[in-house]
Amino acid sequence: MTGSAGKSVKPRVLLSWSSGKDSAWSLHVLRSQRGTDAVDVVGLLTTVNAAFDRVAMHGVRRELLEAQAQAVGLPMIAVPIPWPCTNADYEAAFLSALDRARAEVGVSHVAFGDLFLEDVRAYREQLLQGTGLAPIFPIWGRPTRELAEQMVAEGLAAIITCVDPSCLDRSFAGRSFDAQLLAELPEDVDPCGERGEFHTYASGGPMFRTSIRTVVGEVVERDGFVFADLVRIDSPDTNSSSIFDTDGSLSREFLLSRGICCGNRCRNCPYEWTAVLKGSAS
Repeated sequence: MTGSAGKSVKPRVLLSWSSGKDSAWSLHVLRSQRGTDAVDVVGLLTTVNAAFDRVAMHGVRRELLEAQAQAVGLPMIAVPIPWPCTNADYEAAFLSALDRARAEVGVSHVAFGDLFLEDVRAYREQLLQGTGLAPIFPIWGRPTRELAEQMVAEGLAAIITCVDPSCLDRSFAGRSFDAQLLAELPEDVDPCGERGEFHTYASGGPMFRTSIRTVVGEVVERDGFVFADLVRIDSPDTNSSSIFDTDGSLSREFLLSRGICCGNRCRNCPYEWTAVLKGSAS
């Protein structure tokens, strides 16, 4: 890109951020690019389920999403979407957020962490038509076994937060994304979970200034998927025994301290888990 004074100006990129490893690795790749490929990543954009205040599909709490934004040093645009959410609802919310980003921070490009699904890429490209924004796919086409192994070798830390049990055993929910996990994945499961076999939460690695400490809480099945609830540990002095009871479930005291039902059907939920809409707990 060339500025008004004829000087080269780096593209200003907004990164579509799912909270998972592929988004995190895309950030790492974009920040590593030099020369004519250099870009300026100016923010993150994430869709958040407005009913549960969690990252859509990954099931990650907003506080963990915000911790990621702080750890990578970028502003976050959290886009609320309804639940249930139609495609039209999603597109309207997403495009409105892009308009805001273009007006507020002068975004010129939007980056996505897609790997090989042609229909998904085509959808992204079509969605951006007429917006004045160009799509970027920084990790597109990388062999996923090679990519997954590189992520692990170079220090990416991530935890599986959602599993499709029709593709992968529910026991993988809550596990670390590491070399042992890659070795144990069934042959028909993509090592990066690109077909939706699993989703992750990235908590550390070369794209983070500081790591985010979490523990795995309840693991539940909901709407055909298995979710592992992650809870942030704010300091090394945090006593995890105050978070869990003797059978490993989140304790009633801890759930009360949160002040609202998370909608995750926690075993000790003091709010009656059927009342899961944000603000409905009493």
